[in-house]
Amino acid sequence: MKKTIQVSNQGATLDTSRRNFLKLSGVGLAIAGLTFIGCDDNDDFQIIDEPKYDLGTGDVGILNYAYALEQLEADFYTKVVNNFYTGISSIEKEVFTDLYHHEVIHRDFFKAAISDATDHVLPKLEFQYPNVNFNDRNSVLATAKALEDTGVAAYNGAGKYISNPAYLVIAGKIVSVEARHASAIRNLINPGSADFSGDDVIDANGLDLAKEPKDIVMATGAFIKTPFTWKERGIN
Repeated sequence: MKKTIQVSNQGATLDTSRRNFLKLSGVGLAIAGLTFIGCDDNDDFQIIDEPKYDLGTGDVGILNYAYALEQLEADFYTKVVNNFYTGISSIEKEVFTDLYHHEVIHRDFFKAAISDATDHVLPKLEFQYPNVNFNDRNSVLATAKALEDTGVAAYNGAGKYISNPAYLVIAGKIVSVEARHASAIRNLINPGSADFSGDDVIDANGLDLAKEPKDIVMATGAFIKTPFTWKERGIN
């Protein structure tokens, strides 16, 4: 059963252009971070210590990978909106509330889509945020930035492994929505700047970075408590 939370937008004054910028069109998906143990540049990577679940292979593996990351983002933003940090502005409240609703929709969409396609669906995962202070603005925004930036790069990198054309079309729509999320967070951190297209997320050709799954899982923090496996070669 989907968890429902109560979020007050009383007094929020998000301008029309920003609301349109964040508006969800079609289906959305964000990729954020996973943490694996035992990675190797030249071999399969996997969780050790008695893994509980395997993501699967091919398109199913990619969809379960996405679903795991959607669960993470939905869980993170649920915690943010259920206990807004001290001193949060009305604009920031509305941005985080919008992102919360988007990510919950993304999570539930993937669960339904995978359930229709296969019985190999990742179970509900447990998460941890050992280095995040949810009552501190800088900590919350820095984590949101990391999750959203990583999501865009992760989706760009995973797209080439999708063989079903319908999934690939959806992925193209998804990554554009997630890039909007990333830009919105960056604007909260440094309003009116060009950080949304900074050199840390845009390459020399003016394109969003694309990262391999193994790079994504090595680059992100230890957010996911539930151990599971994914053989990298299984998606090739």
